[in-house]
Amino acid sequence: MDLKNGVMPLVKVHLSERQRRIWLGAEARELGSSGVRIVAEAVQVSPDTVRRGREELDDPEPLAVGRSRTPGAGRKRAEEFQPGLVLALDLLVEPESRGNPMTPLRWTVKPLRTLAAELQSQGYRVSATLVQRLLHEAGYSLQSNAKTVDGKQHADRDGQFRHLHDTAGEYMLAGEPVVSVDCKKKEIVGAYKNNGTTWRPQGDPQQVDVHDFPGEAGKAIPYGVYDVAANTGWVTVGVDHETAAFAVNTLRSWWNTAGAVAYPEATRLLITADSGGANGNRRRTWKTELAALAAETGLDISVCHLPPGTSKWNKIEHRLFSQITRNWQGRPLISHETILGLIGATTTTTGLTVTAELDDGDYPTGITISDRQMKELPITHNDWHGEWNYTIHTTNTPTS
Repeated sequence: MDLKNGVMPLVKVHLSERQRRIWLGAEARELGSSGVRIVAEAVQVSPDTVRRGREELDDPEPLAVGRSRTPGAGRKRAEEFQPGLVLALDLLVEPESRGNPMTPLRWTVKPLRTLAAELQSQGYRVSATLVQRLLHEAGYSLQSNAKTVDGKQHADRDGQFRHLHDTAGEYMLAGEPVVSVDCKKKEIVGAYKNNGTTWRPQGDPQQVDVHDFPGEAGKAIPYGVYDVAANTGWVTVGVDHETAAFAVNTLRSWWNTAGAVAYPEATRLLITADSGGANGNRRRTWKTELAALAAETGLDISVCHLPPGTSKWNKIEHRLFSQITRNWQGRPLISHETILGLIGATTTTTGLTVTAELDDGDYPTGITISDRQMKELPITHNDWHGEWNYTIHTTNTPTS
């Protein structure tokens, strides 16, 4: 049999590594004592591969379906035979985080190739791809460019990120909940085009309306709560307006349904949010609604706002919202039920789970909070940028 020029090239593409190995082992057994050498030379593979396939024919405990090698087989990871690699990378990217076991919020602006070149200059054998994997496993993520006001970044932008990072780490070490909140892009409901592609029979694309004008089905306003430690998402889909009351009611639903169960001993809650929208740091209604929630739950609620122009760095954006968008891409959002189903079906290989519910309540705009009401809030402002960092207590305390 001409394995090299005949059968092997035709069959190889249809077989897994293990299947090819066993097939060659079976051919070798049929050829007798010289079968291993003959098959190895014909196919130009290692005799050990053929020999191993022959032995696996009689294996009383075959590999699990889908596996070609036993657990632990294959080339070792680079960090295993270069023990100092991970620490060296960490020192290049974020020296101040060294020694902190909890790093929920990490970032880097250094390109992968630059990091790889610096590690190579220290004697490590790395590539940009390897650096990317190590960064992802260490909790870093790719961040978008920061929008700025008048072309200038806030002088304390990085300082606020460090404060947010350290505060989140302290809460998580103590077993207290840390959540990231934001409103996803509003969607019109109906048979309208949704960007992206999805698998369908060839020549049979999903038919949608030509014009994307809101119809009778209305709109969908997804507001999310992402639990950083648990890697779970809670999304409320509203139908009225994106207001502070709507945002805080989503937090209320998350806490009453999931948060209180996951953190039964919690005494405080940390919220990370951007500086605009319904949860903006200047919104009086946001703080008064949080005060009502604190009184209801018995939790002291602390808020750390991301600096202006850095909303895309919020955890919920790339841990939850991007996954939802990927899950429903190319699918018309024809009804609120469809939207809830697609959001609730969002998962990732890292274990993300999402719960979605509809909020058909009315949330009127134009509500005014007086100076007197603000002075009566049980709020304490942090010494570091109190406009970005503050705590709302369950009972009245002197404000700072």
